[in-house]
Amino acid sequence: SPVLEVIMEIRDDLYYTETHEWIHLDGNIATIGISDFAQHELGDIVFVELPEVGQKVAASEPCGSIEAVKAVEDLISPVSGRVEEKNIDLEDSPELINKSPYEEGWLFKVRMSNPEELENLLSAAEYQKIIP
Repeated sequence: SPVLEVIMEIRDDLYYTETHEWIHLDGNIATIGISDFAQHELGDIVFVELPEVGQKVAASEPCGSIEAVKAVEDLISPVSGRVEEKNIDLEDSPELINKSPYEEGWLFKVRMSNPEELENLLSAAEYQKIIP
């Protein structure tokens, strides 16, 4: 029987982290989510705990969690700064992360305090190399 190959979507216009977050930049505002690979590995997401608006987050530090049927994972902020917005739709519909990890399932937005941190992030091509 043929093996069903799952094609993971990796978008070229985003930055990524080794912990499978993605970052979309709009000036100094970074929108953050988890990658298609991450949502696929986690399985059905049942709850998300996001940082609060106004909260300060630090690059590479946990700032929330994502709970799936199989596991609970820390949500790691890719950049430092202040939370400007969080995706309140996820409170009632965390499955949006599974359905639309790069669009409706975004997690939160940060006004970056240290844009140089972007140099530590992965390009789409670099990210492609670290996922199996």
